[in-house]
Amino acid sequence: MKLNARDAAAFFRKPDPKAAGILIWGDDAMRVAQRRQEVIAALTGPQAEAEMRLTRLAAAELRKEAALLIDAVKAQGFFPGPRAVFVEGATDGLAPLFDAALKDWQAGDAQIVATAAQLNAKSALRKLFEASPKAVSIGIYDDPPGPEEIADMLRAAKLPEPDHDGRALLQELSRALDPGAFRQTVEKLGLYKHGDASPTTAADIAAVAPRSTEAELDALLAVVAEGQAQKIAALLRRLYAQGTAPVGLCIAALRHFRQLHVVASDPGGPGSGIAKLRPPVWGPRRDAMTRQAGNWGRDRLEKAVMLLIETDLQLRSASRAPAQALVERALIRLAMMARR
Repeated sequence: MKLNARDAAAFFRKPDPKAAGILIWGDDAMRVAQRRQEVIAALTGPQAEAEMRLTRLAAAELRKEAALLIDAVKAQGFFPGPRAVFVEGATDGLAPLFDAALKDWQAGDAQIVATAAQLNAKSALRKLFEASPKAVSIGIYDDPPGPEEIADMLRAAKLPEPDHDGRALLQELSRALDPGAFRQTVEKLGLYKHGDASPTTAADIAAVAPRSTEAELDALLAVVAEGQAQKIAALLRRLYAQGTAPVGLCIAALRHFRQLHVVASDPGGPGSGIAKLRPPVWGPRRDAMTRQAGNWGRDRLEKAVMLLIETDLQLRSASRAPAQALVERALIRLAMMARR
């Protein structure tokens, strides 16, 4: 039986104890492994391995000795409780072995949990699990975690329900980070909020979110827009050390000040203008941009945009002026403008 994304989410929360076999496949090995761990823990409990109710088999072992799979499924354990056989790295060549094991499976036998890399629609292994009434096939795709999956992670980390901005920032992070890094961030957030029953806010999330080049760039733009010229040089050194190009910095600054100009030009004021930005801005960055737009005003932001356009043209011209120096000078001039 093939499960779609919605049914798969429900299955991961409460897997069917009567399913003889479960195949989890996908390109992202980490996400596949995370889901496999969840399923096995839900089926057999946290002590399954210690109580020898979980048997691990590698695909290479089964290629050498086909009987290992059925022997493991039929074996009786020393401890009472449900049992599982985990096969890692399953391939189409093992489809006949899984077919025989599924046909011979009876209530009380160990459940088979197999993982595989990406399988196309013609895959013999995938067809077998999708066609069998005793088995399920679940594809794990590269889509960012959905709201239900994020909610499951929050519950597992024992986190208080996030507020509106916190929920939006989590969604943004889930798209920006790879699944493993996002899950680690949620777990770190659970430790950060331990003993604090107040709603999880965007500030809480920002305190534990990994610092990336994008985060360093946001910090630089905030420093420039708020007139903190003395901090510019240190942030530029870090960004250049990470491989950021001067032209890229200029483009990012131009985009930021154009957004501020849009916010400041809204007839309803910065609070109304920030709500109209697309893609939307959430959390502490939303508050900072609203404040910056209000402090600068439309006229000064027009001058800032013109200064950055001139700098961008210089960077792309045949000028021999050092690119890093041009960008640093432009950013310092902007920071000085912010103080007036």
